[in-house]
Amino acid sequence: MSEPPAYREFHPRWYRPRMSTWWWLKRGSHLAFILRELSSIFVAWSVVFFLLLVTAVSRGEDAYRDFLSWTGSPGILLLNLVSLFFVVFHAVTWFNLAPQAMVVRVRGKRVPGAWIAASNYAAWALLSALVAWLFLGG
Repeated sequence: MSEPPAYREFHPRWYRPRMSTWWWLKRGSHLAFILRELSSIFVAWSVVFFLLLVTAVSRGEDAYRDFLSWTGSPGILLLNLVSLFFVVFHAVTWFNLAPQAMVVRVRGKRVPGAWIAASNYAAWALLSALVAWLFLGG
């Protein structure tokens, strides 16, 4: 007679459905979520670009000219255009999420979410118009 097999601790096989690397492309809401997360990289680039601009201006006219010639290169222009798209996308998605992130009450009643989003867009438009007026010689 042969010996019984040695005892082995039971390890079940977990059910793990296969998931594609591109799962987030199947639904628009998932794609928007991933693009919003990706947009933070371009928002960070915008901050770095602004700091480089301030540094160039603080170092004098020659440094500022060098900075302007660097920013005129096709690669930096393309990067800044993509960054502009993502910064606007980031702002729009945040304004649309703001009513869910904050609850505003007036006289004990909750302000409708559309009003909160609309006030954000109105403030954005007003400030954009003010900045444009200042820069265009207002």
